[in-house]
Amino acid sequence: MNLVEIKDLKAPELEIYTSLNEKQVKKYFEPNPGLFICESEKVIRRALEAGYEPVSFFVEDSKISVVEALDFDESVLVFHAPYLVMKEITGYSLSGGILAAMKRKGLQSLEDFLESHQKLVVLDDVENPTNVGAIIRSAAALGADGVLLTKACSDPLYRRAARVSMGTVFLVDWMYMDGDVASLLKQHGFYVLAMALCEGALPISELSFTKEQKRAIVLGNEDHGVSDEVLEHADACVIIPMKAGVDSLNVAAASAVAFWEVF
Repeated sequence: MNLVEIKDLKAPELEIYTSLNEKQVKKYFEPNPGLFICESEKVIRRALEAGYEPVSFFVEDSKISVVEALDFDESVLVFHAPYLVMKEITGYSLSGGILAAMKRKGLQSLEDFLESHQKLVVLDDVENPTNVGAIIRSAAALGADGVLLTKACSDPLYRRAARVSMGTVFLVDWMYMDGDVASLLKQHGFYVLAMALCEGALPISELSFTKEQKRAIVLGNEDHGVSDEVLEHADACVIIPMKAGVDSLNVAAASAVAFWEVF
């Protein structure tokens, strides 16, 4: 293993871990796909198994043996430092002692994505990375085979999103898209459901699908919900019936209930 001891966090080779924010890391190789920071053994292991290529690791001394057991090219640098040095990194307490900088992959074309998937989750401007990670975890667990995100959504490869997803962002296909989401989905044969409190909305448990039927369920922004554009073109609006005067759930909690019913 290509070990490099670190005694000072100001070392220039550590800038992607210590001084660049996630947007800067994402654009590291612009215009080519950039990097993302992956943390904790389980999340890193799932990223490696999904074919993501590490550029380097940065680990606490006590975790070197854990990294040694992972499958990656032996030429990749493994920076290591004692806990008292690493604890100065913002957010280090959540990392489990292991960080990795990994290359992003190029995304497939939208046309190919829509043709090759049958049960889609659509995130319509879901901005909180915790929600994005939790939704993708539920999507993976409950049978969705792909996730579409509008441009205003938080990045599934941001550290918090990937961590909350428990690495399932590497198990489910996902990509960003522009344009009229609902119309494009319908052009590709999807039955489009919008989760929204609107007139005529149906309890989601009343819907049923054949095994072959393509369907997509749209989840909206934490503040203003599903966009008017989606509501205008969706095949149906659906709700989860509530009790005790509660009108809705957090979008991540609602997603799990919806996926159980739809997929």
